[in-house]
Amino acid sequence: METATKPNHIGRKISRIRELRGMKQETLAEQLGISQQAVSKIEQSETIEGDKLEQIAKVLGVTKEGIENFSDEAVLNIIGNTYHVDNSSAVNYGCTFNPLDKLLEAHEENKKLYERLLKSEQDKIEYLEKLLNK
Repeated sequence: METATKPNHIGRKISRIRELRGMKQETLAEQLGISQQAVSKIEQSETIEGDKLEQIAKVLGVTKEGIENFSDEAVLNIIGNTYHVDNSSAVNYGCTFNPLDKLLEAHEENKKLYERLLKSEQDKIEYLEKLLNK
């Protein structure tokens, strides 16, 4: 019995990477300077010429090898184990930063924002008091 999906169907891999990037066919087409129908045809193609694949990879923000070696299993593995996808090291799925540091960073940013908002409100109150006292 033949399997429905061929493991090295380049067009399907392009389609999946595009979807994971949250990109529409129209957007990819626009950035490649081709029609949406042409993108659809590419995504149905089992193989794609090297230069064209390079262009597509560049627009998708991956390497040509990244597309060729792409697999849903690897993506699930990456998603399950890390926050940062680095296509140059397809073997290293380790977290590249401390999530706690990022949380503290975000907290500090929120604190600064709150302080700026508070200062802005205080300035408004001062201004209104001056107007009332005139």
